[in-house]
Amino acid sequence: MTHVVTENCINCKHTDCVEVCPVDCFHEGPNFLVIDPESCIDCTLCVAECPVGAIFPEDDVPAGQEHFLAINAELAPQWPVLTAKKPALPDAGAWDGVPDKLKLLIRSATGG
Repeated sequence: MTHVVTENCINCKHTDCVEVCPVDCFHEGPNFLVIDPESCIDCTLCVAECPVGAIFPEDDVPAGQEHFLAINAELAPQWPVLTAKKPALPDAGAWDGVPDKLKLLIRSATGG
């Protein structure tokens, strides 16, 4: 089983989760993080570290956010691995809990 980063990470991108990951399975995009399902060992350490509650076990992804399983799997190979904590996006606090952020997801690793 893998864990999945879901919608609430979009435009927040806290990286507390990255710091505790023992297998470096997080990948960084311009305004979102994803978990590589091929690397995740289901240790659960990242779940408690996410300050916006955006990480779930694949079997517990909230209803309506199941498509994030495919998004994480799609984007992980395209984005670079992130192994150290970085500052969250400048206005992360304002985006926490905002619904319907999928349309804001920047898929290009270069921000385009």
